[in-house]
Amino acid sequence: MSSSLLPTLALSRYEIDRDHAYRLTPNLFESLWADESTRVLPLHDGQALLSAGQAGASDWGDVLPRGEGGSASEHPVLAFVPAALVPDVELQLYLGLSLATDAAEPVGTRLVAVTLSDEAALALDPDKTHWVNLRNVAVELSDRDAGAYTEALGVLNWHRSHTHCPRCGAETVPEAGGWVRRCPVQDIEIFPRTDPAVIVGIVDQHDRILLGSNALWEANRYSLLAGFVEPGESLEAAAIREVFEESGVRILEPQYLGSQPWPFPASLMCGFLARVDPATSGDALLPDGEEIMDVRWFSREDLADPEQSVLLPGSASIARAILEHWYGGPIPSRSR
Repeated sequence: MSSSLLPTLALSRYEIDRDHAYRLTPNLFESLWADESTRVLPLHDGQALLSAGQAGASDWGDVLPRGEGGSASEHPVLAFVPAALVPDVELQLYLGLSLATDAAEPVGTRLVAVTLSDEAALALDPDKTHWVNLRNVAVELSDRDAGAYTEALGVLNWHRSHTHCPRCGAETVPEAGGWVRRCPVQDIEIFPRTDPAVIVGIVDQHDRILLGSNALWEANRYSLLAGFVEPGESLEAAAIREVFEESGVRILEPQYLGSQPWPFPASLMCGFLARVDPATSGDALLPDGEEIMDVRWFSREDLADPEQSVLLPGSASIARAILEHWYGGPIPSRSR
């Protein structure tokens, strides 16, 4: 991976030992809930809870952890609460051991993520400003919190879509700390799935970058071209195919830059940089008209020009990281 790209991938960061062997502990969650040192990351509708003092007044008093020194941190800090505060949960996931030396919890603290019902979330904290979306806070979270939230969201999203056996339709049951679902009829294990996708920065002979506008987006929002890898296809072949299908542009030898999990709901975004095939005309742009409604070449001057008002990918995305890798640094932002 490019050393300049690595630090910008907000959701690839982590400071957790996933502690695989401990997932098989008999009566795992009973033991974790009985341990006063266990800390729990509550999630509701995909949103995580901020630590006390992070977004205004709180009813928690001094029960929930605060930022370093006992006061609110300058950056968002997720609430890892005592297990006794969240007795009523829908799903449980053993995340592993905290490795962070700058967190409120000691190194080695066992961490669990849970999903809460509407009632349980309301009882824990009724203030909606204390519940945050990963996309909005990822860049500002610590490595430990970003990794924990990404891990939790990806696996818990998988649980929601795999409640029944794909072979017989029987209801499956969670096992191994939330990392497996078992069909009691077929006696088979079903493991979390991640869908690989490619995302490509395409550069022409004039060092412009190609961006497309999705049919579902607001006007003037553009991003890199991307798509899912098909069965029997390499990442590089998928990059070449997706770019041609969405833009009509032929590329050569896509160069791998790095990857980032994107748990919305279950993707792994594999980033590439590629140049237009010199044997073809990169100016013959043919958006597919279904998913991609417009494709355009942009120079660095275009993206910096406030008159164009181009809306770019969010700062938590690998798309933004690849764009700024090509640009040579942060893009002046009225874009978001």
